[in-house]
Amino acid sequence: MELELRHLRLIVTVAEQGSVTRAAIALGLTQPALTAQLNRIDKTFGAAVFTRDQRGARPTALGEFVLGRAKVLLPAMSALVEDAHRFVAGADVRTRSVRVGTASTALGGLFVNRLISELEVEVTSVTLPDVEGVTDQLASGALDVALVGLCGNAEPPAADGVRWSRVSTDPVFLLVPDEHPLAGRPVVTLADLAEAEWFGVSGAGCFQRCFVTACARAGFTPGKVSEADRAACVDLVRAGHGVALVQPTFPDTPGVSVVPLADVPLQWAHHVGWHDESTTLPVEGVVDAAVGAHAEAVSRSSPRFVDWLAKA
Repeated sequence: MELELRHLRLIVTVAEQGSVTRAAIALGLTQPALTAQLNRIDKTFGAAVFTRDQRGARPTALGEFVLGRAKVLLPAMSALVEDAHRFVAGADVRTRSVRVGTASTALGGLFVNRLISELEVEVTSVTLPDVEGVTDQLASGALDVALVGLCGNAEPPAADGVRWSRVSTDPVFLLVPDEHPLAGRPVVTLADLAEAEWFGVSGAGCFQRCFVTACARAGFTPGKVSEADRAACVDLVRAGHGVALVQPTFPDTPGVSVVPLADVPLQWAHHVGWHDESTTLPVEGVVDAAVGAHAEAVSRSSPRFVDWLAKA
């Protein structure tokens, strides 16, 4: 069987519904017909896309990979069809549609806003779990441009046709509960938190290794270390379960305080990327949008970061 877009739509619907039965109803199919389609899809891929049992349907590792690609390809195809209809009708189709990917960055929304307003494009955006996935999609042409974050000591992965430009390199700051003894200090050291449980220690690039190395230089081995997104870090830190490492553009948030780390032991960098052949956008405009997004985030960040920049 040759894979078609309708098969991707089936996969997305099953994942959204969490059940073959519910997905069949949503698609207007019988359950046996949908099951037969899924079996043919599994055969095409060479492995199962879903684990199906009495509890429902859950994506396998292959399924998560396929869903990530499907959620980029389906909107892109819909945009193509809409633009084609507008072209046939004689409408202005000069507005370009751009596929944007982000990973490990808090600047994604600001970046997309600037692409829309400054370059006058329509944007389809997707957030991916890692920089490697973003690079793969840039290389395959599934994405036109991307904005990613990773350890300041690392560079994004290399791939044919993919170009990267570093946008910023910032210090990593500490997030503690407001009532923490260190919350009011102008700076703290890693050694001050030798007994802490750590959140937000991203695996992007070499950041985890750099964090452990920085702790070793400070004279201790960190205890429990966990990855967590920004919202989870706030909730966990506010509840007193530990401290978190955060990007310095973190805004003032009730219940938690952002504190600089002395001597900048850790850094976080943002990179903007594009593919030489798949994007029709001016590279200078894409880079300017990324730089502007970072500057806007800095203007909204905690006063601690603004003060740190003034003294740096």
